[in-house]
Amino acid sequence: MARIASIDLPKNKRGVIGLTYVYGIGRSRAREILEAAGVDKSIKVKDWTDDQVNNIRQVIGEIKVEGELRSEVQLNIKRLMDIGCYRGVRHRVGLPLRGQRTKNNSRTRKGKRKTVANKKKAAK
Repeated sequence: MARIASIDLPKNKRGVIGLTYVYGIGRSRAREILEAAGVDKSIKVKDWTDDQVNNIRQVIGEIKVEGELRSEVQLNIKRLMDIGCYRGVRHRVGLPLRGQRTKNNSRTRKGKRKTVANKKKAAK
């Protein structure tokens, strides 16, 4: 099992798919990494040689991935919240930031529904 950027890559997947298990590497970047390292993208992870794994590690070492990238993203969000911009306020309140409607949907951001009791009309 190849261990890259402190992540155990799945053995039975092709190289392009296996590299996407690392935070910050998607399909297109995985293809670029394998090309730069000189590894065929159709070879499965378990069939990589030690030289190939070391070449891939070197290429990934130049890219921000995993913990370093996660901390940068968190700092960016914190900066938005500190300056009080619209996106920062939406992060703070836990609402969607990119213009989605919130009357009916956005349950992922808002969480489970909280029912608010109705006021009774005053009787005359």
